[in-house]
Amino acid sequence: MSLPLEGIRVLDLSRLLPGGFCSLLLADFGADVLKVEDTGMGDYIRWSPPYYDGAHESARSALFLSLNRNKRSIRLNLKQERGREALLRLVREYDVVLESFRPGVLDRLGVGYERMREENPGIVYCAISGYGQAGPKRDSSGHDMNYLGLVGLLGLTGERGGGPIQSAGQIADLGGGALMAAFGILAALRERDGGPDGSAPGGSGEGQLVDVSMADGALSWLAMVAAAYFADGTVPHRGDLPLAGSLICYRPYECADGWVTLGALEPKFWQAWCRGVGREDLVAMQFERPGSAAHGQVTEIFKARTRSEWETFAQRHDCCLEPLLELDEALSSELVRERGMVVELDQPGAQRPVRQLGVPVKLGRTPGEHGRLPGPALGEHTEEVLLAAGYSDAEVAELLGSGAAAGPADVQQESTLRA
Repeated sequence: MSLPLEGIRVLDLSRLLPGGFCSLLLADFGADVLKVEDTGMGDYIRWSPPYYDGAHESARSALFLSLNRNKRSIRLNLKQERGREALLRLVREYDVVLESFRPGVLDRLGVGYERMREENPGIVYCAISGYGQAGPKRDSSGHDMNYLGLVGLLGLTGERGGGPIQSAGQIADLGGGALMAAFGILAALRERDGGPDGSAPGGSGEGQLVDVSMADGALSWLAMVAAAYFADGTVPHRGDLPLAGSLICYRPYECADGWVTLGALEPKFWQAWCRGVGREDLVAMQFERPGSAAHGQVTEIFKARTRSEWETFAQRHDCCLEPLLELDEALSSELVRERGMVVELDQPGAQRPVRQLGVPVKLGRTPGEHGRLPGPALGEHTEEVLLAAGYSDAEVAELLGSGAAAGPADVQQESTLRA
C-alpha cells in the first residue's frame, strides 16, 4: 500500500524534540526523511538514557528512537566548505529543509534559505525557532516553559491563589512547534505543486520560507480565551477560566483510592451525575466555583467511592466521568491498545523489541506506517547518500578523509552530553 507522502524528500537539520517530532509525522506517512547531522555527536538526544541494550551505541536511546524511526542519517561538517557544498548538492534534489537553529545560524555559514533557493527555487524551507525569524526576541534562547510563560498560557494554568503548574507534555515544542511546522510544510508543498491534474489552485512551482515560532504556535492554543478578552476586556487569572478550574462541574476530583475527571460541562451531563448520586438539589449549582459549599459537597461525594466504583457509575450514567490514570495504566488500557497507540519496532541489535507510541492520525485508505525503517545509527547512510547524489567513490573517500563528512559513529560519546 502506498503512503500519502511518498515522493516527498526532507532534509532534517533539526535536533531534539520539535523538529524531530515534525519530521517523524512526515516520515510515518511516507516522506523520505534524511537527518543531516554534524560530524561530532550529532543529534544530542541520541545520547539520552534510558537505553536499549545491544543496539548501536548511537541508536540505543529510547528518547532518540521514539522520534527517529523511518529516517536515515548523514553526517556533514557545515563549517567546512566541502561539507556545505555537499549539503547544497542534496538541496537540489529535495523538497523540504527543516531546521531548528537560532535564526541566522545557517545564513552565517553560507547555507541559509536564500542560498538554498539559488540551488533549488522549489525548496520549502521550514525554520522552527522559539520566537520567530523576526521580532524583538529573535536571538533569545528558550525552552518550552519560557515560551508558555511569555504568551500567557503558563500563567493561566493552575488553581486560583496557587502557583502556575507546568504541563507534563511539551505544549510549545509539540503543539506550537512540531505540529505547526508539519502543517506549514504541507501547505507550502500544496501551493507549490497544486492539484494532481493541475486544476487545483496553486502549482506555482516555487518554494517558500515557513517561519514557525513556538511562542506564536503556543499562543494560538489560547484562541477562545483571547477572543473573550478581546470582546469584553476582562483579564482572566489562574483558576478563573471555565475550562481550566473555575467550575465545579468540570474538574478532577479525588476519590477513595485515586482520582477521576468530571467533564459535565453541558447541563444534561451534570444533571445525569446529580441524579445518579441522588442529589437533585445540586443541579442548580452546576456553575458554582471551587471553594463554595456546593463544591465541598461534591468533593465529599467523590471521596465516598473508589475509582472502580465511579467507572461502573459512569457506565450507567452518561456524564463525562472517567478515571485519571497513571502512565503505566494508560499505556496498557484497552483504549490505547485498540487504537494502536503502542507499537513495537525491531531495532538492529536490540535485545528486545522497542516499544513506542503509534501513529496518532488515522487515515482510512492510506494509513501511516511506523515500522518502515529502524532508527538510524549516527552517519549510517552517509556513503550511500553521497553516492546517490552523484559523488564518485573516490570523492566520497576524500570527503570522509578531509572531515567534511563522516560515516557511522563508532566511538562512545554519551559522556559528552553528561559533561
